[in-house]
Amino acid sequence: MTRMLWFAFGWVAVALGLIGVVLPGLPTTPFLLVAAFSFSRSSPRLRLWLENHPQFGPPIRDWEDRGAISARAKTLAVAMMGLVFAISLIVGMPGWVLAVQAFCLGGAATFILTRPD
Repeated sequence: MTRMLWFAFGWVAVALGLIGVVLPGLPTTPFLLVAAFSFSRSSPRLRLWLENHPQFGPPIRDWEDRGAISARAKTLAVAMMGLVFAISLIVGMPGWVLAVQAFCLGGAATFILTRPD
């Protein structure tokens, strides 16, 4: 039964990753990393499909081999974080929300920017 849960979780992650391809602000790569992990526990065939996919494979291999994130992905991720924070400022979110958001987004941005390219 556990294998079926990993399999289902992998497909949910793939679906969210594919939505992220067309929806700005929703990341693709983290969901595909989760999918690759899930498929490694449930379906070696689907794991290989993700690893060898022309678009999705390189970021997965870069992360697993070196913990690397491409410069383009870093730029896009940090820009989206900045956009989300700017929108929060524009709509007048309460100060405590902005502080929590700044702390969380700042931590995420720091993590992303300190990974190798």
